[in-house]
Amino acid sequence: MKHKNSHLLVGYWSRIRRGRDVPDQTDIDPRAIKRLLSYAFILDCENPTRPVYRLGGTALCERFGLELKGTGFLSHWDARSALSLAGLLRQSLNTRKPLCLSSVAVTAGHDATELETILTPVSFNGGAPRRFFGLVQMLSDPTPLIGRVIAYEKLVASRLVEEDEPRHDEDNLPPPPTTRVVLRSHPKAPYLGLVVSEDQPSLSAFAAGDFLQDIFDRLSNAANATEQPRFGV
Repeated sequence: MKHKNSHLLVGYWSRIRRGRDVPDQTDIDPRAIKRLLSYAFILDCENPTRPVYRLGGTALCERFGLELKGTGFLSHWDARSALSLAGLLRQSLNTRKPLCLSSVAVTAGHDATELETILTPVSFNGGAPRRFFGLVQMLSDPTPLIGRVIAYEKLVASRLVEEDEPRHDEDNLPPPPTTRVVLRSHPKAPYLGLVVSEDQPSLSAFAAGDFLQDIFDRLSNAANATEQPRFGV
């Protein structure tokens, strides 16, 4: 794994297992990973040949130009990559190990940038793991994606993440981008939020939006009710 946040997610996944093979989706506390939420997604992998997004951060929706919830995870990969990924997802679920994917995201204009995707297997209400809690991060110059959407991804490399890999400490999380999010609908993409920079725009940051706002709304409600928030979708 190359990106610091990838190490952070795997470290968090390992801690909340509490001696089990995998954690349950309801064990995920948004407050513990709040700076990662705009990059995150949940994947239903009951059928590894047809994995489906259950939740997707607005940042990811913006990058692919559509609302990801309910769409197929393999639909935005080229044919050869999609074929390989079905087997890799199955292997990750069977071995109960996180999966790290390196890929190249390509726009319709053939501009490209490098991405790293981490998929951590989770169960839902007990039982065998059939879902993934995932995270996408840019590894190279994001400029090619500014004002453009990803047409497809091409898989470059993959590997199962071993438990003893070194991880970054949570205290070293990068500071949040200096942006404020205005939840304002766009006529062609109502799920997007307008992001206004307070200083200079951060090209490397995905924009936060409805997904993140929904999580924090739930956190506020849970705090008022003195409950611990969890992902239970």
